[in-house]
Amino acid sequence: MPYGVTRTTLRSMTNIPPPAEELRILDHELRQLDARRAQLLARRSWLLGVLRSAEAQAPAWGPARAGAPAIWSAPVSSPRRPEATAPGVQNVLLVLGGVLLTVAAIAFTLVSWGNLGIAGRAAVLGAVTFAALAAPVPLLKRGLRSTAESVAGLGLVLTVLDAYALHEVALADVDGTGYAAAATALLAVLWAAYGRSLGALRLPLPAAMATAQLPLLLWVVAAGAGHHTITAALLVTAAFDTVVALSVSVRSVRVVAVVGAYGTGAWGVLAAGWLSWEATGPSAAARAAALLALAAAIALGAAWRAPTAQAAPGLSLTGGLITVAAAGGVLRSVLPDAWTVPGYLLCGVALLAVRGTWLPESVRRGLLWSSAGVQALAVAWALPLVTVVLVGPAGWAERVWSGAPSDARDAVAVSTPWPSNTETAPLVLAAVAAVLALAFRGGPHRSVALSGALGLAWAALLLLPATLELPYAAGLLVPGAITAAALTAAAYSRHAHVADNEPARPAGAPAHTRPSPITLTTLGLALVTSLHLVALSLAAEAATLAVLGGLAALFAAVAVRWKHEIRAVSAAASLAYAAALACATGASLDWQPHHIALLVLVVPATAALLAARLKDATPTRSVEITGAVAALLAIDLAAMEPPVLALVLALCGVIAAGTAVRSDRRQVGYAAAALFVLATWVRLASWEVGSPEAYTLPVTVPALVVGFVRRRRDPETSSWTAYGPGLSVTLLPSLLAAWGDLDWPRPLLLGTAALLVTLVGTRQRLQALLVLGGGTLALVALHELAPYIAQAMGAVPRWVPPALAGLLLLALGATYEQRLRDARRVREVLGRMR
Repeated sequence: MPYGVTRTTLRSMTNIPPPAEELRILDHELRQLDARRAQLLARRSWLLGVLRSAEAQAPAWGPARAGAPAIWSAPVSSPRRPEATAPGVQNVLLVLGGVLLTVAAIAFTLVSWGNLGIAGRAAVLGAVTFAALAAPVPLLKRGLRSTAESVAGLGLVLTVLDAYALHEVALADVDGTGYAAAATALLAVLWAAYGRSLGALRLPLPAAMATAQLPLLLWVVAAGAGHHTITAALLVTAAFDTVVALSVSVRSVRVVAVVGAYGTGAWGVLAAGWLSWEATGPSAAARAAALLALAAAIALGAAWRAPTAQAAPGLSLTGGLITVAAAGGVLRSVLPDAWTVPGYLLCGVALLAVRGTWLPESVRRGLLWSSAGVQALAVAWALPLVTVVLVGPAGWAERVWSGAPSDARDAVAVSTPWPSNTETAPLVLAAVAAVLALAFRGGPHRSVALSGALGLAWAALLLLPATLELPYAAGLLVPGAITAAALTAAAYSRHAHVADNEPARPAGAPAHTRPSPITLTTLGLALVTSLHLVALSLAAEAATLAVLGGLAALFAAVAVRWKHEIRAVSAAASLAYAAALACATGASLDWQPHHIALLVLVVPATAALLAARLKDATPTRSVEITGAVAALLAIDLAAMEPPVLALVLALCGVIAAGTAVRSDRRQVGYAAAALFVLATWVRLASWEVGSPEAYTLPVTVPALVVGFVRRRRDPETSSWTAYGPGLSVTLLPSLLAAWGDLDWPRPLLLGTAALLVTLVGTRQRLQALLVLGGGTLALVALHELAPYIAQAMGAVPRWVPPALAGLLLLALGATYEQRLRDARRVREVLGRMR
């Protein structure tokens, strides 16, 4: 190669890259250096770890030989962590050893005891017991606390065996129960002293506390004491446990004391309550009350001693209930059976005296809750009687107007028996109502409390006639007066609660209010009482008519007089009772149900007139709904007589049409049209008319007129919307009838009508008329030609139809494109029509 060529080529090969490219190359090299540095550092760390492990494993009697080659081993995985900790293993071993020694000691005492003499027995048991109880001392000095606990537990078990052995050998003639009482008391004292002397042990003190639950109870059982003494022993033990739980600082002892207090206290309270309930005289009741008073003092004392504890309200609540049970049991023993609940209620109400006293807040709150609980139980006792009084008169529905009962109790106890010993139920309800009204004379819950008080007072008044066995007339007058009073209270309590989050309103603007709980309560009570009154009145004809008339007038007067929330309810109730009065009046006159239906129609007509005059939306809606329900009742009454049913439907249609005159009730016009059509159909059916045109033409003609008027007002309306429904109603049923008709007048008339519809659709270029009329005309023509086609097909050879079908397919295939174009053109023509 020439020299110049080589030189020129070398100049081009040693060209320096641009700065950006050179910077990229430098960055890449630096990143590789960093990565390599990280690898080397990781290797260095691993090597250091290997060296340290090798030095730790080298023999202690001489250094490693200098210059000896190092032997590197592969890294080993970290050892698996033990599944059990050393203290846990130690505790398991100690517990297992103590259990085994205990079992051995019991086996020795029960099995091998008889092989030794008295001296040998005493020496063995004494030595073993002393050794077991003394061993924890040096063990504690050496810091072996767990071992000391196990050995101490064995020593405690041995003391029990010593007591058992002493009774079997030396004191076999002593009563076992009495000896057990003395032994458990002595063991409890010894164990407590042993635990106090060795304060580091945690087992002896709770064991002593658990053993202390038995001596007193075993002692009274050994003494042959009665139920009252045994119950007293349980309660005294509970008191001792309570004192220990409140005064001892050792947690384990306190836990055992709390469990003992609740256990023995619960058994003692249950036993004392049973004794109080079974007491047949004042003395027995007083002794049971003393026991209950002791239990109440224990509970209240614990709550008072620790008022900040979480259990303080519950303890004070329990103490209050036990106090009521004690005092009420004494009253029950001297009062008749019917006054048992009022006696307990009086004691419960007396607990309200703690309000505002110097007692701790938790104690006062618990006592108040106990009073509320007693009152709630008293009300629950009276509720079955209230249910009987409210639901019982419904039995008169099965024997309407069978005769007035002798008194008010017989009027309500028609299908359910009257509960015994419930004569004081009205007094109980009235007392709780008075407590509610007086206890919540102020505060945020005043309205709710007053509503509850009104409900209880209402129930008490409702029970009075039947409880006092007043005459039947008085049994009707009292619910009537209650209804009137409740309606008046609802009307005059129209002041409502203003919403708390109500936004600021302009000056002079009305406030946005809602009904108060008192208004809603009184209104609901008025409705329920009126229904109860109607059920009571079903026993006699005159009473039914008088009650229904009076209720209709009363609710109507309230609806006219007051214009707030109760107008909607009272107006609807007045119309409902008016409808019931119409039915009762017709039945009193021995009218047939379809004749009564005409009388009931006065109610929907009145409702329609009232709805047109009312201004408020809610009363208007309630009146219209009640009128609609009354109209359905009239239709149901007339259902068995088609001519009268047609008349009722027509009159309902007139009422609906009158309602549709109002601008805000235009939609009712559809219901009016449907009622008129139904009335026509029912009338035709009663005349035994079977032609479908008689049923469809009364629908078609108005529908076509409505469609014509709509297209005049809105030319953009589709012909299917305007005329499709009306034409379909007549053409389709007539076409179905024509296909099954063997005569010629119906097909001729239907074909003529279809031809006229088709011609009108063609002239006016209306799609619905053209399609419906033309389709009907084609089907009628096919129906008329069907016999001839069938006759011709019978004369034609069987090979002719397949041949004609093949020719048709060939012709269509040859002119396929032209046929598609013609079909598209027909579709476009129809599409341009409306």
